[in-house]
Amino acid sequence: MHTRRSSRSLRTGGILLTAALLVSACSASASTGPSTSATAAAEVTLAALPEATPAALAPYYGQTVRWRSCGVPGFQCATLKAPLDYAKPGAGDVRLAVSRKKATGPGKRLGSLFVNPGGPGGSAVGYLQAYAGIGYPAAVRARYDMVAVDPRGVARSEPVECLDGRKMDTYTQTDTTPDDARETTQLVDAYKEFAEACGAHSPGLLRHVSTVETARDMDIVRAVLGDRKLNYVGASYGTFLGATYAGLFPGRVGRLVLDGAMDPSLPARRMNLDQTAGFETAFQSFAKDCVQQPDCPLGGKGTPTAEVGRHLKAFFRKLDAHPIPTGDADGRRLGEALATTGVIAAMYDESSWAQLREALTSAMKDKDGAGLLMLSDSYYERDAGGRYSNLMPANAAVNCLDLPPAYGSPEEVERALPSFEKASPVFGEGLAWASLSCAYWPVRATGEPHRIEARGAAPIVVVGTTRDPATPYRWARALAAQLASARLLTYEGDGHTAYGRGSACIDSAIDTYLLRGTPPAEGKRCS
Repeated sequence: MHTRRSSRSLRTGGILLTAALLVSACSASASTGPSTSATAAAEVTLAALPEATPAALAPYYGQTVRWRSCGVPGFQCATLKAPLDYAKPGAGDVRLAVSRKKATGPGKRLGSLFVNPGGPGGSAVGYLQAYAGIGYPAAVRARYDMVAVDPRGVARSEPVECLDGRKMDTYTQTDTTPDDARETTQLVDAYKEFAEACGAHSPGLLRHVSTVETARDMDIVRAVLGDRKLNYVGASYGTFLGATYAGLFPGRVGRLVLDGAMDPSLPARRMNLDQTAGFETAFQSFAKDCVQQPDCPLGGKGTPTAEVGRHLKAFFRKLDAHPIPTGDADGRRLGEALATTGVIAAMYDESSWAQLREALTSAMKDKDGAGLLMLSDSYYERDAGGRYSNLMPANAAVNCLDLPPAYGSPEEVERALPSFEKASPVFGEGLAWASLSCAYWPVRATGEPHRIEARGAAPIVVVGTTRDPATPYRWARALAAQLASARLLTYEGDGHTAYGRGSACIDSAIDTYLLRGTPPAEGKRCS
C-alpha cells in the first residue's frame, strides 16, 4: 500500500492494506466466537443506482472545472464539490482535489484514465504526479488524460486528522503483542486515544468517508470532465473502490483494471486471517531467497523456512524486552512493533529484500536499528521531520466505516490467537491484535460485507498475484467470479500488485486492454 516515495509505491502503486498497529482493510461481525457471519462470504449483492441523475445532485454534475497550475510541470489541478451526505445533498459539501496530465499524443484521445493507488488513505494525486503521470507506458499516456482524485478524507481532499507527530510516534511504537494484562490495557488505551483524537478533529467527516460515497464522488468527477464512461486503474484497496463504482454504475463502466484485488464479500475475521496467511506466504518466499544469499542473517543454505521464521520471531522477542538504538533525531529506539512493521514493509516488493537483509543484519549483529526504522517510517509515511501524512487516520476512518469491527474486546482476540498464529507463526499474533482497533472507533460502521456483480458492465480486468502478501490471490479469483463481466489475469510471482512490476506479459495484456478495449484471454497467466 503506498504513495510513499519508495520503489514499492512508485513502481506498483500498492498501498497500505494492513498496518502493524492500525487495522487491515478488513472488518466484520463483532460476535464473540466463530460463526457463519464472522467467517462466511456474504450473500448480499451491491445494488446499482438509478441511471438517471437525481435532481438534487444536478448542480454537482453540472459543475465547471477550472484548472490551475499545480506547481508540478505538466500537471493541472482543480477543486470540485460533492455532497457531504448523499442522502441530504443540501446539508453541506466536501471539497475534492483533482489533478490531470493531458494526453500527449499522437493518436486519438481515449478520454480520461483515473488512477488510484489504494490504501485506503493513499493520495491518488500524489501517485499521479510522482509516478502514474510520468511512469505509465508512453502509449497509454499518449492516448489518455491521466486523472486522479484524492478520496474524501485523504491528503488534499479535506484530510481526516487525528494525532500529532509526537503522539503518532508513541502510537506506532505501542507493543502489539501484549504479554500480560498491563500491556493489553496499554494497547487498548492506544487504540482508544487514536480513535478519540480522530473523533475530536474530524467529527462530521468521519461519518461520510465510505467507499460507496467515494465511488459516487468519482462519478461526479467523470461527468464534469466530460467522459461518458469511467476508465480506471486501481491497485489494492483501489480495486474495491473500482469494483464498487462498477456495482453502482455498471452502465458507465469503460475500461477498468483492478490490480491486487480485494474480495468485498468477506467479513473481517476471514479477510484478516487470509491476509495474515498472505504475509506468511510472502515471508516464506523471502526466507527461501534469503538463505541463498551470503548476507542473510537468519540462516544459511539449507536452513528450513520454518527455522528462518523462528530466528526472526526470536529477534522480535529480544527487541520487545530490549529495544536498540537507531540514531533517530527524536530518540526513537527500535522495539518489536517498529521492527515488525519494517519487515512487513519489505514483503510488498521483492526488490526490497536486499534492503531488508541489510537492515536485519545491522540490527541483529550490530544493534543498529536505523535500517528497519527507515522501512517502518516509509510504511507509515513519516518524514525526517517527524511529520506523518494522513494515511493512517484515513485508513482507519474508511475501514471502520465500511464494515463493523472484527473483534469487540481483547478476550475475543485472545480466543482467535491460535488461528492467526497458525496462519503466520511470524506475524500472526501482531496482526490479530491489530484487528481490534475499530472496536473503539467513535462512529458506527455503515457498510457490511457484500458481493459485487455489476451486471451489464463492459469487460473488467481483475489482476491477481499468486504470492501477494496484502491481497491474497484467492481474493482476485473471488472478485473475478463475482463480477459478471470480469476476466482474471494471473501473475505468478511475488510482491503486491502486478502492473508495472517488470512482467512484459502482464504489462502487454493490460496495455492492450486499455488501448484497444480487448481484455486478456480467459485464464491467461503470466510470469
